[in-house]
Amino acid sequence: MGRPRTGRVVAVHPHADLYGSDRMFLESLGALGPDVLAVLSTSGPLVGAVRARGVEVLVKDFPVLRKVELRDPRRAVVFLWRFLTSVLTLAAWLRRQGTAVLYVSTVTAPEWLLAGRLGGVRVVCHVHESMPMPRPAATLLLLPLLAADVVVANSGDTQGWIRASLGERGARRTRVVHNGVREPASPAPAPRVPGGPRSLVVVGRLSAIKGQDTAIRATALVRQAGHDVTLTLVGDCYPGYEAVEDGLRDLAVQQRVDDVTVLTGFTDPAPHVAAADVVLVPSRVESFGLAAVEALLLGRPVVATRIGGLPEVLRDGETGLLVPADDPRALADAVLRLLGDPRLAAALGTAGRADARARFSMAAFTAALADVVLPGPAEDLPAAA
Repeated sequence: MGRPRTGRVVAVHPHADLYGSDRMFLESLGALGPDVLAVLSTSGPLVGAVRARGVEVLVKDFPVLRKVELRDPRRAVVFLWRFLTSVLTLAAWLRRQGTAVLYVSTVTAPEWLLAGRLGGVRVVCHVHESMPMPRPAATLLLLPLLAADVVVANSGDTQGWIRASLGERGARRTRVVHNGVREPASPAPAPRVPGGPRSLVVVGRLSAIKGQDTAIRATALVRQAGHDVTLTLVGDCYPGYEAVEDGLRDLAVQQRVDDVTVLTGFTDPAPHVAAADVVLVPSRVESFGLAAVEALLLGRPVVATRIGGLPEVLRDGETGLLVPADDPRALADAVLRLLGDPRLAAALGTAGRADARARFSMAAFTAALADVVLPGPAEDLPAAA
């Protein structure tokens, strides 16, 4: 088992919401030992959640790499300047904190990795992303990982992305630790009104990569096949990306399903998932699939796309159904199959819950993460070049 080294663990996360990677950061804190300082780039719901776990939290301004910086040359120059000027400042700050281990969540705060290396601390980066992009761009994005002593990948798919981008030099220092999920206290779904519409649910940030538009188109096809269904989209969009939500509402009107499509905004997804007849994970990009695991733990039948880490979460035909990404007809056909075969839907829900409990427990996650982040002195992990 891993053992904490003398000194403080500084854990850095670039966001303060409570979506997938944010919640995994929150859970990761339990694996980092008794003396942890959580550092977030901004205020938000995650701040209170961290404090509720008894962990000290500091809101500290630092540059965060976002897609807009990758697309806008002027913003990219501003980010690069902030990135370079922050490295020495952060290295000195880490030394003043008496830091022994620096744990950086996601690849979007690369300055911390270099600062940790300059500060002489053990550097661990937990990668939650697996983003399709041209190899030169991916290599540039992931290059700072070479400053880490060890990289944690949330799936084999993520590890493969790192290998494809950085070669074996990057893969050598990477360890796969699948996400853990807390089992719901009441996994039984809410009773459905006899004769009422069947419920389809998608949980996730409103974004093109999450495929909510595919779910809307599939819902229209299911209704055209004669099934009375509703679609609930649980989640909101990034600030400044409100056009995504507007686009989804417009699409629902175009597909004539606006009267049965509900956008809840940011809220607890569990009640919606527990009441769902089918949970959809129509993502175009998904490094792991936290929403799929949460649905499995609630015993719900899941239809997900065959991309990224989702095939590591679901076994097609055994614990869920997998369909091609960006294919409304395939998604609709899978839903129709489940609505027309209640025994199959129940069997998938039961098998999926048992499998998720066995493979994605929070205890297994925190133990595995502690072993990687806080290794014992006898463990031989590769040092960064």
